[in-house]
Amino acid sequence: MRLAIFNSYSPLKLLPVVETQFTSIIIMLKRLFQVKQHLRNMVIREEWISYREDDVGKAQTVRDYVLNDLWWDKIAYILRFIGPIYEMLRVADTDASIIHKVYEMWDSMIENVKKEIYQHDGKEDYEESPFYDVVHNILIE
Repeated sequence: MRLAIFNSYSPLKLLPVVETQFTSIIIMLKRLFQVKQHLRNMVIREEWISYREDDVGKAQTVRDYVLNDLWWDKIAYILRFIGPIYEMLRVADTDASIIHKVYEMWDSMIENVKKEIYQHDGKEDYEESPFYDVVHNILIE
């Protein structure tokens, strides 16, 4: 029922997470962000009330998230700092010999990730960022 309500408001479909595909969560977040306005339209309409009566707690939680600008800001931030990593993974996900491209892209990817995190945290290049340090260590590993 919930999916039918959503489909009546959005020309794009929601994408499920596929465990075998390494980027499926990123793809799902991108799609979620693309259908943001459709989701908002859905939870403020009368049809949503029929779902709300079915499971009030879940319906209210979904509505709260979908209408919360700070939640959407977090999704946008995740997509911005993951973007360079995602692009690097897309280039590397091939059977062709592309190690030279990976080496060329590596420093740029690290810098772009750092730029997004530091900009979000309001930090200068010389300042410490515990979150960036964790992300950087994961990327280096």
